[in-house]
Amino acid sequence: MNLNRAYRNVPVSPELRNDLRRIEHMWDYAQTICLSEGPWLCGTYSIADAFYAPVAARIAGYGLSVSATARAYVAAHLRDPAFRRWRAMALSGGHILPWYERGYPRSNWPGPVPSPARALPDGPSVNAACPFTGRPVTEFAEIEGMIIGFSEISNRDKAVADPDVWPQVLALTKSKPQPSQH
Repeated sequence: MNLNRAYRNVPVSPELRNDLRRIEHMWDYAQTICLSEGPWLCGTYSIADAFYAPVAARIAGYGLSVSATARAYVAAHLRDPAFRRWRAMALSGGHILPWYERGYPRSNWPGPVPSPARALPDGPSVNAACPFTGRPVTEFAEIEGMIIGFSEISNRDKAVADPDVWPQVLALTKSKPQPSQH
């Protein structure tokens, strides 16, 4: 699984098509037997959904065609804040594993587009303590037009990768004074 890339026009072998139909059947069965009314297999998010998160990521990342119900389940994963935090940590690691690289045409990641953010070489920041660790800031990023400080590059980079899913970052950006309405 590669959370850093998405592809299109991926060839689908008969074996892969059979695997996708089998997965669709399992997902439909779980939602039916558990009387699930939401997007998750057994009602609320559970270990079953955590187990299938990598499968959903692969279906999305390779642009594979699945049923409408399976597409909705994959989309629920892509929107889920915990999944997005997981992906942000993968993106911030910067590691592209060569054995996951494919020669297929690339496409944009099919999940929600994070708010724009970028790393900066210096501050000052609106905060003196890192929102993740509480330690003094040494690394900086521009998020929502604010300069926010972090104590470690890894914390800065995961916030830059997807600032919308980190409650610690949202607490700072949402506390930003709003311009007066005159």
